[in-house]
Amino acid sequence: MAKMAASTPVTISTLFGDWRLLVILFVAFRLGMLLVYQPLLIEGSERGITAGGDFLTYYHLGALSEDGLLPFRDWWSEFPPIPSWLNVIAYQLAGRASYTGFAVLYGVLMLACDVGNLTLLRKLGIRLHGAQTGMALAWIYALMLAPAVLQWWTFEPLVAFLLLLSLNWLLAEKNSLSAAAAGVGALVKFTPALILGAVFRFRVMGLALRYLGIVAAIFASVYVVLMLQNGQMTMPSLTAQFSKSSYQTVWALIDGNYRTGNFGPVSERLDPSAASQLVGSPSVIPAWLRLGIAILLGLFVYVRTRRFDDRGLVAFVAITLLIFFLQAQGWSPQWLAQLLPLLLLCFPTRDGIMALVILCLAVFAEYPFLWLRTGDTGGVITGSLLMPYAILVIARTVLLAGFGFGLYRKLRQIPATL
Repeated sequence: MAKMAASTPVTISTLFGDWRLLVILFVAFRLGMLLVYQPLLIEGSERGITAGGDFLTYYHLGALSEDGLLPFRDWWSEFPPIPSWLNVIAYQLAGRASYTGFAVLYGVLMLACDVGNLTLLRKLGIRLHGAQTGMALAWIYALMLAPAVLQWWTFEPLVAFLLLLSLNWLLAEKNSLSAAAAGVGALVKFTPALILGAVFRFRVMGLALRYLGIVAAIFASVYVVLMLQNGQMTMPSLTAQFSKSSYQTVWALIDGNYRTGNFGPVSERLDPSAASQLVGSPSVIPAWLRLGIAILLGLFVYVRTRRFDDRGLVAFVAITLLIFFLQAQGWSPQWLAQLLPLLLLCFPTRDGIMALVILCLAVFAEYPFLWLRTGDTGGVITGSLLMPYAILVIARTVLLAGFGFGLYRKLRQIPATL
């Protein structure tokens, strides 16, 4: 007893400064959610923690391997190759016909990625703002709803991990490793390659060209093999996302498209022509015009940037991502997985965090809250749902644009003024 009394008392600062404790709580909370809301497939209907996400689609795509059908050889995907092969590998490892096993395996893999995101967020936060703020940002990320939900819905935590890893190595001057992470990231989704804009703005031209060469070599080496194997099934992974009609954006409101951006049933993946079939109304504002405006806006930010320290580089990556998302014909709630860490790093203030909380609430109020009420209309927003839906889409767009304006202001400052 005397020995216990003589020990150093545990304080609040000690508890909240304990990195290992945070990681344990982070993992335990997510695994606890899994135990309480285990994923199930009952008569074709999804139940549990993965309901409302994309895991069931991934499962059905992986199930094509039962008949010896493999991605990019026998069926197409709207994503680069890594997610499709993850579907097949997880399906085979999970004992094939077990959706629960598949979802648990896939979710645990995404949990590992999200632990990586938590680690990188803390490391980057310490680099940019000091030890206390870096740890505080990690706690805030751990307590936010979006990362906990999206881990069981999509492979987006893997995209965010490769983006943050590339950014971390770029700040640490490990340029080749950073380029390799961006190249691999582009094989999951295209957005990690957007870090190239910051590389060209914040690094000398020779280094930037070498960086581009590494990213392009990794991406091209995989796609050359896939094209030689079956070009018809490979091309949709590069074009399908741009062939969809607008969805869940202000562009969709203008076009009168009130559906989500999902593709058709898995059976259509055997037909490459299905990837280019337009579902919904065509765009009133053409894609080339939206992209052209985004490029001009990006060039404006590029030229006007005055801040060239680490904080400026992170802000430049964040605003590049925001401009890309705002010009896109669609919006997906899982994109929060990429945005949240970057915006936390750029706005580590009470107002910034409150704005992120409001953004998350608006996103989840739109999906799944409103969309779950469209079962009687075949997944189309109609009637009394139309007004709140439009308000939420506009509110989310305004919030993202507001973050973009805040990032631009940061890029116009010089480090000595902060």
